[in-house]
Amino acid sequence: MVRVVFAVKRGWYTLRYPRLTLGRGVEIRGRIRLRRGVRVSIGDGTRINKLVRFAGPGEVRVGADCLLNATWIGTWTSVTIGDRCLLSDCELLDNDFHNLPPEQRHDPPVPATRAPITVEDNVWIGAHALVLKGVRIGRDSVVGAATVVRTDVPPRVVVAGNPQQTVKKFHD
Repeated sequence: MVRVVFAVKRGWYTLRYPRLTLGRGVEIRGRIRLRRGVRVSIGDGTRINKLVRFAGPGEVRVGADCLLNATWIGTWTSVTIGDRCLLSDCELLDNDFHNLPPEQRHDPPVPATRAPITVEDNVWIGAHALVLKGVRIGRDSVVGAATVVRTDVPPRVVVAGNPQQTVKKFHD
């Protein structure tokens, strides 16, 4: 019975949002919202909890067996999330939305205001974390709650704080 409910929800969301592609077995336990022409592809077996929002004219690719819980992704270029990632009530923004120089702030954003984000496999991003443009988060890493990620995160570490600092390394 539960599988039927998830299948109906997948069907409804793909009809509602033609730019949304859902893999096999995606479980939508909450809601999905797409805005401004964003293209979204969600991999097999991924679970969606609470309200997960995608916005912007870019593209989002979510791998297989992920959990997105109240996540907000704003993209003008691309956001790529690997397999088996956990994203909890966080924000990923591949753009600044506005130009930095005071005389250009009300002009349309220039290409320098945006850069792709890559989250590699098996990454956990904690609640209220903010991942900014141009960042790559290495596989098996953890981004602590309320962390502001401004630069690349190496594989197999825990980062926390504003700006992020490496607080732990996972040894093989």
